[in-house]
Formats: sequence, C-alpha cells, structure tokens
Amino acid sequence: MPDRSSILSMPYIQPSQAQKHVTHNEALRQLDAIVQLAVISTDLNAPPPQPGEGARYIVAPGGSGAWAGRDHNVAVWTDAAWIFHAPNSGWRADVLATGGTVRFDGTTWVTPAAEPLQNAPFAGINTTADTTNRLSVSSDATLLNHAGGGHQLKLNKANPNDTASLLFQTGFEGRAEMGTAGNDDFAIKVSADGTAFKTALVADAGNGAVQFPQGKTYFEDVFITNDDAYGFDIPFSNPARILMWMSVNIAGRYYLFSITGSLSGASNFGGLFINPPGTLNFLSGALDGTTGPDGTINVSIDNSSSTRRMYIENRLGSNRFFTLATLGK
Repeated sequence: MPDRSSILSMPYIQPSQAQKHVTHNEALRQLDAIVQLAVISTDLNAPPPQPGEGARYIVAPGGSGAWAGRDHNVAVWTDAAWIFHAPNSGWRADVLATGGTVRFDGTTWVTPAAEPLQNAPFAGINTTADTTNRLSVSSDATLLNHAGGGHQLKLNKANPNDTASLLFQTGFEGRAEMGTAGNDDFAIKVSADGTAFKTALVADAGNGAVQFPQGKTYFEDVFITNDDAYGFDIPFSNPARILMWMSVNIAGRYYLFSITGSLSGASNFGGLFINPPGTLNFLSGALDGTTGPDGTINVSIDNSSSTRRMYIENRLGSNRFFTLATLGK
C-alpha cells in the first residue's frame, strides 16, 4: 500500500501505525492550505517580514531567502514556519491583492483565457436583462468596433411583415423609429407621445423611390446681402438633372421661381415660371456678387470646380432672404 495519495501527496495512515493523529493532522493541514485556494499575492519572491498565521503566497520567479528554490510553489506560513506545496497543472487560485484569478499551466501561473460565451440566456451589463431584452446595456455610450476592416450592425427579421428597426425613446416611450416595419420598405417615423406615429419618409424597396407621406417639406432660408453671391456644392453626379424652387420677396411680394436643367452648362437651364420677366438670369461659371446685371437674380453652375458648385447672386438692390429647395439625380 502506498504511503501517500497520488494527486495531493497527502500521507496515509498505515496499519498498526503509532501516533496516527500526526499523519491525520498533516493531511488536514494540506487540505486546509490548498482547498479553496486564495493567496495574498503572486508578486513576491522573498518572504514578507511579518506574515500572519495561515498567510498564503505564490512564490514569484527568483525565490530567495526561505523561499529559495521554491518558484511557483504555494507558500503557507504555519506554526512559525513556511510550508510549501508544489502545484499540479490546472490548479487555480484567487489573488486577493488584485481580485483576479491565476491558473498553473504546468510551468508557470498564468491568467486564464476568458471562456467563450455561447448560448447564454441573458446578458445584462450594468443593468438587468429580461426575456424580451435579452441583451441589456446601461452606459453613457456603446462602441461596436471593426476587427480589421468594416463593421455591420445587422437587424434580421423572419418575414417581410415583421419588424427590423431602431427605436429611439424618451423615458422608455418611442419618439422616432427607422427601419423596415411591416414590409421591406425603409421608413422613418416620429411620435410626440409614444403612441401615435407619423411616417416622415419612405424609401420603396422595389424601385428606390422616396416618398414624403405627410406632404410637408421644410426649406432652408439663405440670407444673401446685396451684390453678393451664395454658392453650394452640388451632390449629384454628372450628367444630372436638377430642379430647384426659389422663393424671394421682391417689392413686397413673394415670387416663386422654378428652375430646371442639367449640370452640363447654363444653356440647359430653363425657367418654368419667371415673374417679373427678366428678373432671373441664367449664367455660367462662378458668381461674385457683381457678375450679372443690376436689379436681377442670377443663377449659375460652375463646372470648373472639382465639386461643381451652384451659385445664386443677389443684385436686387437690397439684402434678401432666399428660400431654396433643390432636387436632382
């Protein structure tokens, strides 16, 4: 019969052995030292000056003094002496100084790799998840980063009449939603109370056409001083068609100009409605505020610019607000 156990090398009580309690107590001491192993530190390679009874350490490489030659051992201070336990592969220890965990890999103590998290029923980060919100995060921000290239956030639904959307809330009440809800058209909806939603925009899944179901468009007011010009980059590819509505107050009356054409040059511009006659001129190139004749509004496209810019020149004799809406393809 062997006199020690094969794994923890604890002494066995032998037949007809005298003072059996000595062997028994030695085994208990070993169990007391290494079961539920928690060490004070893994950073020391020399004994601390005044260890407390039962204090446990993992001896760092380069052991010295009473710890010489005991690298990686579990050192236990008991009965005014250091007792050492050589670890086996797979031993784990909680490190009280850091709150971390280390694992003996057969050669040294290492920080164990995080176990893959698969098929977990819930995950709550700084909050509590539930059966509906199985992943819940309470944080000032959430970062979804790339892993060497791009990054896609995928919202998948089973059928076209299901919903895949992003819902923006205030006080856990919906205020805006964007996605495919009830069909495969992409829509943006808004709500003032979380109950009644109005669809602001729909992009048809079949042909890409954009609709504004509410029938409302908000134009931009541009303030152009007299003898000055306003220019903006045209976000359409060439050749392109462009349609612009421009409203301006002239002599106490608001006039609407509807302008159509292509980006290839001023000769392709035309005014569907120009009143008073001669008020609107189509020019070419950049406008500087004094290019066109006095008493007029002048419109041009500068094709010499790498981004191509559209210009509106105010030569009406006073500062004016221009309301603009531009469409194109």
